[in-house]
Amino acid sequence: MTDILLAQTLGAVRLLTLNRPERLNALNPELLTALNEAFDAASADTSVRAVLLTGAGRGFCAGADLMQDLGPNGDRDLGRSIEAYYNPLVRKMRALNKPIVSAVNGVAAGAGMNLALAGDIIIAARSASFTQAFIRIGLMPDAGGTYFLPRLIGDARARAMAMLGETMTAAQAEAAGLVWKLFDDEVFPTEALTVATNLAAKPAQALAAMKQAFNASAHNGLDAQLELECDLQRDLGNTHDFEEGVRAFLEKRPGVFSRLGGS
Repeated sequence: MTDILLAQTLGAVRLLTLNRPERLNALNPELLTALNEAFDAASADTSVRAVLLTGAGRGFCAGADLMQDLGPNGDRDLGRSIEAYYNPLVRKMRALNKPIVSAVNGVAAGAGMNLALAGDIIIAARSASFTQAFIRIGLMPDAGGTYFLPRLIGDARARAMAMLGETMTAAQAEAAGLVWKLFDDEVFPTEALTVATNLAAKPAQALAAMKQAFNASAHNGLDAQLELECDLQRDLGNTHDFEEGVRAFLEKRPGVFSRLGGS
């Protein structure tokens, strides 16, 4: 039986590949459980310094597997699966003290799109597309869609994208600020790994502090955010990585930084 989630360790990068290509990597309970467990494992493994999330085949993720979402008896309590699988996964991704690169290699729709948005850096192949497909089946965005979209592309675009259910091309997504950078399809896997590898070589404690600060900025006022920046920067100033960074700068060489929880 083929693993529905492929996990590989490539240097300091944990590569997670959604592996239901015949279903455009649609999310079912088994895949969601595997993802939750994979992020727990990445968090606990001190040798992992960045996570790269992508999809097998021609899609990143088509969203929820509707046949399984309804259940064998036509169970319509969609909130049950959201509480059990989606919300814990999104929270886990945002709280992970290591950066996540979402590498959108094709179709990203519904909850699959919002899963990508839960990452820290979103990149895409030029053939990729993004759709908030919920309205097409009488639903509203979940898996953090109503949180991430307005913050990434603004309230007006977010409402239109969700309410109209229109597909956004990769080029449109880049122009709107949804995606950081696009790469040609033929080099996309290599470029995605390069981005994640570059992240993995950077100071891990500084990246963790950045995630904490960016997450807090969603609800903090300016004064609270300034205080948080001060506290986090004070801690970082006492780390080996800061000493190494300054020394490397003065010696005009690349820095060699420690991993979280160790040297």
